[in-house]
Amino acid sequence: MSTDFSIKPVGAPVAAPIVQPISEAAEQAVATELPSSQTVTAVEPGPAVRKDISVVSRSVSNQVVIDREAASIVYQVVDNRTSQVVKQFPEEAVLRRRAYFNTLDLTRSGPNRMRATDRSA
Repeated sequence: MSTDFSIKPVGAPVAAPIVQPISEAAEQAVATELPSSQTVTAVEPGPAVRKDISVVSRSVSNQVVIDREAASIVYQVVDNRTSQVVKQFPEEAVLRRRAYFNTLDLTRSGPNRMRATDRSA
Protein backbone atom coordinates (compact mmCIF):
# COMPACT_ATOMS: atom_id res chain seq x y z
CA MET A 1 0.00 0.00 0.00
CA SER A 2 1.36 3.39 -0.96
CA THR A 3 1.74 6.20 1.55
CA ASP A 4 1.60 8.79 -1.23
CA PHE A 5 -1.85 10.39 -1.03
CA SER A 6 -1.26 13.16 -3.55
CA ILE A 7 -3.46 13.40 -6.61
CA LYS A 8 -1.49 13.11 -9.83
CA PRO A 9 -2.85 14.58 -13.06
CA VAL A 10 -3.39 12.27 -16.01
CA GLY A 11 -2.25 13.63 -19.36
CA ALA A 12 -1.25 17.15 -20.27
CA PRO A 13 -3.42 20.13 -19.29
CA VAL A 14 -5.43 21.60 -22.13
CA ALA A 15 -6.22 25.29 -22.40
CA ALA A 16 -9.79 25.80 -23.51
CA PRO A 17 -10.25 28.88 -25.70
CA ILE A 18 -12.84 31.36 -24.47
CA VAL A 19 -14.97 32.67 -27.30
CA GLN A 20 -17.11 35.68 -26.49
CA PRO A 21 -20.10 36.17 -28.77
CA ILE A 22 -20.24 39.44 -30.69
CA SER A 23 -23.31 41.43 -29.77
CA GLU A 24 -25.84 42.45 -32.40
CA ALA A 25 -25.14 46.14 -31.72
CA ALA A 26 -21.43 45.64 -32.41
CA GLU A 27 -22.19 43.88 -35.70
CA GLN A 28 -24.41 46.72 -36.89
CA ALA A 29 -22.15 49.54 -35.70
CA VAL A 30 -20.91 52.15 -38.15
CA ALA A 31 -17.17 52.75 -38.30
CA THR A 32 -16.28 56.24 -37.12
CA GLU A 33 -13.22 58.34 -37.70
CA LEU A 34 -12.59 61.32 -35.47
CA PRO A 35 -10.64 64.43 -36.35
CA SER A 36 -7.18 64.53 -34.77
CA SER A 37 -8.30 67.22 -32.29
CA GLN A 38 -10.80 64.79 -30.75
CA THR A 39 -8.64 61.67 -30.62
CA VAL A 40 -6.92 60.36 -27.54
CA THR A 41 -3.40 58.97 -27.53
CA ALA A 42 -1.54 57.04 -24.85
CA VAL A 43 1.00 59.01 -22.87
CA GLU A 44 4.63 57.99 -22.62
CA PRO A 45 5.28 56.24 -19.34
CA GLY A 46 7.12 58.56 -16.99
CA PRO A 47 9.79 57.61 -14.50
CA ALA A 48 8.74 55.06 -11.92
CA VAL A 49 7.65 56.49 -8.59
CA ARG A 50 10.00 55.30 -5.88
CA LYS A 51 8.96 55.14 -2.27
CA ASP A 52 11.91 55.98 -0.08
CA ILE A 53 11.67 53.52 2.80
CA SER A 54 14.28 55.32 4.89
CA VAL A 55 12.14 58.48 4.98
CA VAL A 56 9.04 56.48 5.94
CA SER A 57 10.87 54.55 8.64
CA ARG A 58 12.18 57.76 10.19
CA SER A 59 8.73 59.33 10.38
CA VAL A 60 7.05 56.37 12.14
CA SER A 61 8.03 54.03 14.93
CA ASN A 62 6.76 50.62 16.00
CA GLN A 63 5.55 50.00 19.52
CA VAL A 64 4.33 46.94 21.37
CA VAL A 65 2.02 47.57 24.33
CA ILE A 66 0.43 45.11 26.74
CA ASP A 67 -3.21 45.98 27.42
CA ARG A 68 -3.91 44.45 30.84
CA GLU A 69 -7.66 45.11 30.72
CA ALA A 70 -8.02 43.23 27.43
CA ALA A 71 -5.26 40.74 28.31
CA SER A 72 -3.76 41.34 24.86
CA ILE A 73 -0.55 42.41 23.22
CA VAL A 74 -1.09 45.45 20.98
CA TYR A 75 1.13 46.34 18.01
CA GLN A 76 1.10 50.03 17.05
CA VAL A 77 2.68 52.14 14.30
CA VAL A 78 3.07 55.67 15.69
CA ASP A 79 3.81 58.88 13.76
CA ASN A 80 6.89 60.44 15.38
CA ARG A 81 5.93 64.01 14.54
CA THR A 82 2.39 63.98 15.92
CA SER A 83 2.65 61.01 18.34
CA GLN A 84 -0.62 59.67 16.92
CA VAL A 85 -1.25 55.99 16.23
CA VAL A 86 -1.29 55.39 12.47
CA LYS A 87 -2.09 51.66 12.57
CA GLN A 88 -2.93 49.31 15.40
CA PHE A 89 -3.50 45.59 15.66
CA PRO A 90 -5.87 44.50 17.13
CA GLU A 91 -8.14 47.46 16.58
CA GLU A 92 -9.52 49.55 19.44
CA ALA A 93 -13.01 48.05 19.15
CA VAL A 94 -11.59 44.53 19.50
CA LEU A 95 -9.63 45.57 22.60
CA ARG A 96 -12.73 47.13 24.19
CA ARG A 97 -14.72 43.97 23.49
CA ARG A 98 -11.98 41.77 24.97
CA ALA A 99 -11.74 43.99 28.05
CA TYR A 100 -15.53 43.82 28.49
CA PHE A 101 -15.63 40.02 28.32
CA ASN A 102 -12.52 39.75 30.49
CA THR A 103 -14.25 41.90 33.14
CA LEU A 104 -17.38 39.73 32.90
CA ASP A 105 -15.26 36.61 33.44
CA LEU A 106 -13.56 38.17 36.47
CA THR A 107 -16.86 39.21 38.08
CA ARG A 108 -18.37 35.75 37.58
CA SER A 109 -15.42 33.81 38.98
CA GLY A 110 -14.74 36.07 41.95
CA PRO A 111 -12.31 38.82 42.90
CA ASN A 112 -9.41 36.47 43.79
CA ARG A 113 -9.07 35.01 40.30
CA MET A 114 -5.85 35.98 38.53
CA ARG A 115 -5.88 37.51 35.06
CA ALA A 116 -4.19 35.76 32.15
CA THR A 117 -1.51 38.49 32.14
CA ASP A 118 -0.74 38.25 35.87
CA ARG A 119 2.28 36.33 37.11
CA SER A 120 1.95 33.80 39.85
CA ALA A 121 4.24 34.61 42.77
